[in-house]
Amino acid sequence: MPGGCSRGPAAGDGRLRLARLALVLLGWVSSTSLPSSASSSTSSASLPAPAASGQPPLPGRCPPPCECSEAARTVKCVNRNLTEVPADLPPYVRNLFLTGNQLAVLPAGAFARRPPLADLAALNLSGNRLREVDAGAFEHLPGLRQLDLSHNPLIDLSPFAFSGSNASVAAPSLLVELFLNRLEPPAAERQNRSFEGMVAAALRAGHALRGLHRLELASNQLLYLPRDALAQLPGLRHLDLRNNSLVSLTHVSFRNLTHLESLHLEGNALKVLRNGTLAELQSLPHVRVFLDDNPWVCDCHMPDMVAWLKETEVVQGKGRLTCAFPEKMRHRVLLELNSSDLDCDPILPPSLQTSYVFLGIVLALIGAIFLLVLYLNRKGIKKWMHNIRDACRDHMEGYHYRYEINADPRLTNLSSNSDV
Repeated sequence: MPGGCSRGPAAGDGRLRLARLALVLLGWVSSTSLPSSASSSTSSASLPAPAASGQPPLPGRCPPPCECSEAARTVKCVNRNLTEVPADLPPYVRNLFLTGNQLAVLPAGAFARRPPLADLAALNLSGNRLREVDAGAFEHLPGLRQLDLSHNPLIDLSPFAFSGSNASVAAPSLLVELFLNRLEPPAAERQNRSFEGMVAAALRAGHALRGLHRLELASNQLLYLPRDALAQLPGLRHLDLRNNSLVSLTHVSFRNLTHLESLHLEGNALKVLRNGTLAELQSLPHVRVFLDDNPWVCDCHMPDMVAWLKETEVVQGKGRLTCAFPEKMRHRVLLELNSSDLDCDPILPPSLQTSYVFLGIVLALIGAIFLLVLYLNRKGIKKWMHNIRDACRDHMEGYHYRYEINADPRLTNLSSNSDV
């Protein structure tokens, strides 16, 4: 009995060890079988079905000519000579660069996809030789915030390019930044249509850009801005009009741009700012105006602007503004001018001076021809003048004879008696 008692605990410990070993083996088998089954299912899902070989690429694939980064949600199709927007853009794209290609026309629904590109927020189409942007070209991009169409020779920018084909029904665009710099159509085609009017029509159509914060129209050779070009942009904060050919801002209204923070007018052809424009700029609470590199004419039309510059803090770098005309005032700082310095001398512009010189030459030529005709007909003119003199002398002698008769009473009675 004692021997049996001594073997009982040892046998129990052995059975306990065997049970623990069986549990460990069972756990190891289950852990190895689950990953293998998962990997097999994943590999089978990743392999394309034979019947799907002729279908469009699966969502998430990168178009062959492009470079994609799913982590950065960016697709770049740069300098690939593309003639149309790739049809197989991945739906995760947030930043799309389609630059340096050959997209001559951007038709309606150019970005319509299934599933839609709902997350696309920044679209860069610069340098694509775009000549035409049709109505509704961007209406299938509900999340678009930034659009760059710069460096394209646009000839036809539809008034409904940003508002959709049916502007009365479509919701306002969510665009915040719009870049339209250096849109250079050929000179011959630019003359056939007002470039300024085309851009203004696209900016104000359908109230589509009411949420726009930044608008860049630099280096477009703009001669003027239509009166209502900015009327439908109440949320605008940054307006860039530098390096154009703007001569005056008389017909442009900034009154409704109450949120405007920066106005860039450098490198234009401004000669003076009139009182109406000065009052509008002064009424904007947050604006900063940049006026460098303009040919200011310091004459009798400038005193109001000089007085405004001395008082306002709106103009940035106003100490750098200098006169360009007239010649005697060149390089004079506007802030240092006095009213006595600003007068209106009769200084004609070169074009008008040339016109007067040409007129003087024509009049001199006519005078020379007249004198030549007189010289060639001098004998006939001399004879004609002698005849006129003789006729006048005979006529005057007749008047003198009648006067003498009427003045002498004796000759008067003799004349009357002789008549009797």
